[in-house]
Order: sequence, then structure tokens, then C-alpha cells
Amino acid sequence: MAGDMHERLLNQEPGIPLHQALAVTLEEQIREGVWPVGSAIPPEVTLCKLYSISRHTLRHALGTLEDGGLIVRRQGAPTRVISRQRPRRFTQSFNSPADILRYPRETYRVNEVEEYLECDADLANFLKVPVGSSWYHIGAMRKQQDSELTIAWSDIYILPKFAELTSEPDHTHSMVYQQIERRFDVRIDRAAVDVYACGASPEIAQALSVPLDSPCLAIIRHYFDANGNPFEISVTYHPENRFIYSMEFRG
Repeated sequence: MAGDMHERLLNQEPGIPLHQALAVTLEEQIREGVWPVGSAIPPEVTLCKLYSISRHTLRHALGTLEDGGLIVRRQGAPTRVISRQRPRRFTQSFNSPADILRYPRETYRVNEVEEYLECDADLANFLKVPVGSSWYHIGAMRKQQDSELTIAWSDIYILPKFAELTSEPDHTHSMVYQQIERRFDVRIDRAAVDVYACGASPEIAQALSVPLDSPCLAIIRHYFDANGNPFEISVTYHPENRFIYSMEFRG
């Protein structure tokens, strides 16, 4: 059996390195659902025996799959499938500063967390709000509609009196600040946006299925009412190679 699998690798695409042929074969297995998304692929020792290959060759092939966004490897844990197809990089273009406050309609949120909370000192300092202030927290994945690719994780904090908007039919496809404006007649007087690079925390890494400390683009948006008070604060984390902001301004 192992000899047959090895021979098949050699004959698959003559002239290409063995690790590339193996990567193609493993990618086909993933695409065909042999190892479903979220499942672990067989251990290295099993795959080495199955294909009669060295561990070095296998790890080179797995590196190719990981770079392609199909699997995630963590030290001391099984290698898991995170996508059946190589994800497409999502690009958002906009022509005015206001566009950075919203996402295109072909994306949507999946709420994983909904809770009332009071800010401790660390969170208050991060959000630039008073210690002990009350908020309603929505933790959500943002996905691309046609591919189901997770392009971001968002922590959204709104005033508790707005919490009921999560039950609206269009909640997952609308920007939260737009829902607040429409339902509660609160208007944005100004918005502040901070953009910075950071490493994925354990919580963010798990939500986005990326290795710990992977590079992320973080965007913090503060929305203020006419009295200068924040009514929504969102913190969004985009993992590398899944999202691009493309800007063009003309005079």
C-alpha cells in the first residue's frame, strides 16, 4: 500500500519535487472532504508511512498547505484543516474617509458572544472610557458571503440601551452604528479610527484559526453622538493575507 502511494506521487507530475507532488495530493484530499474542516489530519508518522516519505519532505508539503490557508499547525497539537479551498484575499476599496466605518454588503457577522459587562481598569484604558462604565458586548466573526471565509473578528461595545437591536432581522448584515441611527435616532457627530498592527492573542487566534501571535491588522472605531459621548466602540482584528484596505483619493 505504502509503495503504491509513493509510486503514485512520483508519477503524478513527473519532474516536480516530491514535496510539491505530496502537497498537491494532500490538498486534493482536503478539497474532497477526506479530512473535513475542523478535523485533524493523520499524524506525521502515519503520513510518512502511508506515502513512504521522509519527515522533512512531509513538513515541507505541510508548510505549503499552511501558507495556502488550508491547515494550521501548532506545536504540541494536531494539525487541523481550516479551509477546503485556498482562501481568496478580500479587498475593500473606498473613495471617502467615511467608507472605513463600514464593510461591503457581501460580508456579514456571526455573533458568538452577547453579554452585559462593566469595564475593569484594563478594558477601560483600552477603550478610553471610564472604569466601571456599562456596555453591551458583541463578539462576532465577519465572513465573506460567497466563500464563508472568516476575514475578521470584532469586539463591538454599545450602550446597554441599544442591546435589543441584535434581534433585528437584518442585524448580521448591517453595521451596528447604522442600526442605532435608524432605530434609536442617534446620529454620528464624529468618528475616530485608530489602525495598528498586533499579534493574535489566544482568544483571537482561536477565533480566527491562526497560530498564536500571528500578525493582525487591528482597527478601533469610536462613534460619538452630538454631546461628544461614545455610543459604540468596535475593535476588529484582520489576520494577515485575508483582507486589504485599498484607498484612492482624487483632488
